[in-house]
Amino acid sequence: MNEQNLPETLEIIRRGAQEILLEEELIQKLKQGRPLRIKAGFDPTAPDLHLGHTVLLNKMRQLQDLGHQALFLIGDFTGMIGDPTGKNATRPPLSREQVVENAQSYQAQVFKILDPAKTEICFNSTWMNALNAADLIKLAATHTVARMLERDDFSKRYRNNQPIAIHEFLYPLVQGYDSVALKADLELGGTDQKFNLLMGRELQKHYGQPAQCILTMPLLEGLDGVNKMSKSLGNYIGITDTPQDMFGKLMSISDTLMWRYLELLSFRSLVEIAAWRSEVEQGRNPRDIKVLLAQEIVARFHSQAAAEQALTEFEARFRQGALPDDMPEISVPSANGYIAIAHLLKQANLVASTSEALRMIDQGGVKLDSARVSDKALQISAGTVVVAQVGKRKFARVTVA
Repeated sequence: MNEQNLPETLEIIRRGAQEILLEEELIQKLKQGRPLRIKAGFDPTAPDLHLGHTVLLNKMRQLQDLGHQALFLIGDFTGMIGDPTGKNATRPPLSREQVVENAQSYQAQVFKILDPAKTEICFNSTWMNALNAADLIKLAATHTVARMLERDDFSKRYRNNQPIAIHEFLYPLVQGYDSVALKADLELGGTDQKFNLLMGRELQKHYGQPAQCILTMPLLEGLDGVNKMSKSLGNYIGITDTPQDMFGKLMSISDTLMWRYLELLSFRSLVEIAAWRSEVEQGRNPRDIKVLLAQEIVARFHSQAAAEQALTEFEARFRQGALPDDMPEISVPSANGYIAIAHLLKQANLVASTSEALRMIDQGGVKLDSARVSDKALQISAGTVVVAQVGKRKFARVTVA
């Protein structure tokens, strides 16, 4: 590449990144002047992607726009092992049927972000199914048990006398071998994948290949602003959500979290985002910026027309309903993953007691996200963020923790 463009290229690559290993090696690869092979792996553990997944996809798209080739790796083989990353127990492996179904869904979704002309869809079963038992034993022989126990989740389970199945040690080895099979120049992953990503570097060296560089991206917080975006926590925005749901969820995030989403999810320039931050500090309503973010994301996964329609409907539901700009933001704890509507209203200081909450529901005076609540037994799951309203004048943006 033209070295005069190198500073600008590095600024794009560094945007939002947690760590680049090793940056000097990456610079040397960029100077070679050929398109780099950029790998990111996804286990098809669920049929739908959410915005947390797109943090990596956005970075891949930025790299594609710089002229590089994306290797979107679907871990159909590793998905049947089950990566325990971040877990304290063995994750149940998926059946072959589940893997195939989810993989097909992934392929239909990723091209909402990635450039098909610069994307290669890969399945690691392609090379892993070709290995026999002796090959797997040779692969396993490249690392020791002590080395595997350096991985944080394995070491915690070992110290706590929690079981670790032998096949779980194969997961990072297989992920690393994927980099060998694909001859990856750069692998992207979340911060929780660092051990596995480094395994790719080591195995490439073992097999006589140039070692890949590593770029880790932070884990995106969900709507609650605390926990990693996750379907199991209910704090997610799915890229297949309707335009109205997607828009509404993005408008529900806190003003602080908005800047995090802009950095990791928006394709707006950092200069433009910095200008917006300055305007907000000088008195501009942050809701204006949130609208721009919501419109950009909805347009990306649906269309510009859908984004405009979602804004129109949002304004009709919320702004014309005179929601106060200074609405308090309150976090309430859940029990066993849920909180009853009456307890939510009381803990959000919208009613004096649970009996008053139940009475207000009977009278039709309680709304969640502008929808009237009639079910007094309603349970709201942890990770949910809602605008709760009691009567005409009491509002709060409530996060269920």
